[in-house]
Amino acid sequence: MSSYAAGKKAFGFCDRTGFRYPLKDLVPQIENGRPNGLLVGRDVVDEDQPQLQLGRLNMDDPQALRNPRPDQGEAESRRLYAFDPVGGGNSALGSRTVGLDITAVAGKVTVSTG
Repeated sequence: MSSYAAGKKAFGFCDRTGFRYPLKDLVPQIENGRPNGLLVGRDVVDEDQPQLQLGRLNMDDPQALRNPRPDQGEAESRRLYAFDPVGGGNSALGSRTVGLDITAVAGKVTVSTG
């Protein structure tokens, strides 16, 4: 069975930059958790990005409730508190709407094509 030489002074070239590195400083580039065949220098190696590994982690975010119960105080929960956009005074809870008077006019538009 054959083996490789130790090569303390051996060098290789980075597949990304083309720069010369000691052979022991060339590391495989990892993509999607697997080496992609490129040997790159330790200073230019890209970390494998976790956001590109979709589906490896369980990302369920359930939003529905199993046995929901509606609010029993429906009338109280539907009341608007301190909000009167078309007022002209103080509301019962102290909001000021002085000067917010809105008027609207509906008209008639006639379009003719010639």
